[in-house]
Amino acid sequence: MNSESDAHVIARLTGQILPALPLSATDDSTVDLSSLSGRSVVYAYPRTAEPGVPSPEGWDEIPGAKGCTPQSCSFRDHAAELRTVGVMSLFGLSSQTTEYQKEAAERLHLPFPLLSDADHRFKEAMAMPDFEASGMRLFKRLTMVIDDGKITKVFYPVDDPAADAENVLKWCGENRNG
Repeated sequence: MNSESDAHVIARLTGQILPALPLSATDDSTVDLSSLSGRSVVYAYPRTAEPGVPSPEGWDEIPGAKGCTPQSCSFRDHAAELRTVGVMSLFGLSSQTTEYQKEAAERLHLPFPLLSDADHRFKEAMAMPDFEASGMRLFKRLTMVIDDGKITKVFYPVDDPAADAENVLKWCGENRNG
């Protein structure tokens, strides 16, 4: 993806008010991101792999596809620090089902829920970038900082998934809400 389209995605999403759409979460709750008060961080990722199950054909050659587990672990490891800079809610988001995501959330010991957009309603309502692999429609990796239901900052593309949480933490520390 070239920098022109990267800039277009960032410009289009920044300032958007989120739609009122309930998303299933791995903690058995339903989350409507538009109704959350304060600052939230949502990182969208393509998919987590199942242990012992091979990735789709050609997965490693798809730019930005690899790195979902390091990205989730990075947010897990920085979750407490994110709270200290005003992040009240933290979520991962993918188009995988909640049942599928629960395995990853438990295996990775995530202290925050993963949200499912398996029906693609959120992705389509926001016109978020996606791609197809092995018949699956998947999010391109990006991270949103949301203040009271409105996107304040978009990190896209996320070229180093393992460093995503640190970059978000730094930005949130320098741009405190309220």
